[in-house]
Amino acid sequence: MLIVYLGLMMMFIEASKFSFVKELEANWEIIRDEFLALPNDSFDPWVQQQMHGQGWSVFGLYALGNRVEGACVKCPQTAKLVENIGGISLAGFSLLAPHTHITPHVGWANNVYRLHLGLVVPPDCRLRVASETRYWEEGKCLIFDDTAEHEAWNDSAQYRGTLMLDFLRSDICSFTEDMVPDDVRQYAEQLLKR
Repeated sequence: MLIVYLGLMMMFIEASKFSFVKELEANWEIIRDEFLALPNDSFDPWVQQQMHGQGWSVFGLYALGNRVEGACVKCPQTAKLVENIGGISLAGFSLLAPHTHITPHVGWANNVYRLHLGLVVPPDCRLRVASETRYWEEGKCLIFDDTAEHEAWNDSAQYRGTLMLDFLRSDICSFTEDMVPDDVRQYAEQLLKR
């Protein structure tokens, strides 16, 4: 569903094209409240630290297409909203520390789109995908192609929080063919055992 204008690929995909976005955005405060209720030590540093140093941490609800049961129990309403989407390979909360830069990188997931729902968004938080930069907004979804080079900044003095999920592209039947890096696969497998 990538949109092409004059031969240029648009890396951000119009969120309104996906029926589940309306429900996520309508319930964003419920999702935010479950996110805020999590203790700080619930979050794990994202395993690919070469991209961010110590500033990016996550709380997984789905990994490798499977529910992380212990996490979903702690966030039942968010888990219910996510499970209604279908085709989820990854879902959870993403926490970006103040003054953190996730350096330019390219994702491995060719068969999914990535969604960020802004939950706690201080000023000066932005996401660049290819040549386009956008700012997160509380209660709004950004959807993009994770296989395009992208980077993120939190230049504020506060934490930025989003719901992050990967879902199947409309023309794809399975995400299992994506080549998940070993460190990410090992982390996901550990989550599923918790």
